[in-house]
Amino acid sequence: MVLPLLILFLLGIIDAGRLAWQLNRAEKATQAGARVAAVTNSFPSGLRTENYVGQSVTTSSGTVTLTQGDSIPREALGEILCTRAGGCSCATAPCPATIGTIDTDVFDNVLLPRMKAMYGAITAANVELRYSGSGLGFAGDPNGMEIAPLVTVQLVSTQAAPLKFTPISTLRMASFSLPSFRTTLTAEDASGDKSF
Repeated sequence: MVLPLLILFLLGIIDAGRLAWQLNRAEKATQAGARVAAVTNSFPSGLRTENYVGQSVTTSSGTVTLTQGDSIPREALGEILCTRAGGCSCATAPCPATIGTIDTDVFDNVLLPRMKAMYGAITAANVELRYSGSGLGFAGDPNGMEIAPLVTVQLVSTQAAPLKFTPISTLRMASFSLPSFRTTLTAEDASGDKSF
């Protein structure tokens, strides 16, 4: 009489461990993706080439017009959302006049494989990249990208590409979607196609 309950309890313990392992793998994959995105040229091409000299930015203390060497305020960039299939779009203004596209070679050959090494169930449809203002960077910086945005990698479960967990204790007849995972880092050099 006790044996079925004991077996169910044991399978529940195993499922809890499997779930914790799967959640940890997904979180680590998101962190690895954010690290790759922060240091490579995966940024939208329009963001890499945007010139902030002469732009007027409305901040909490008023409107400022940026000149050569001015610090770029956080409000100079809203949010850019990029996906492998959908390209890049302005999710929250202001955004560069020309957003451009993400470097699909870096996405396919560096970012996605690094994430899949941590959690193999990930597909390109599960990965979203978001770029938003951080308050870092200098207008007219001659050494590369002027703004140093916040880079957010989000791992999402979609209908087309679900990330699911199937407990053993339900005899594999039920499963549920994993939550979204998100990691944000500040952009570093935004050049190259390697991350160590």
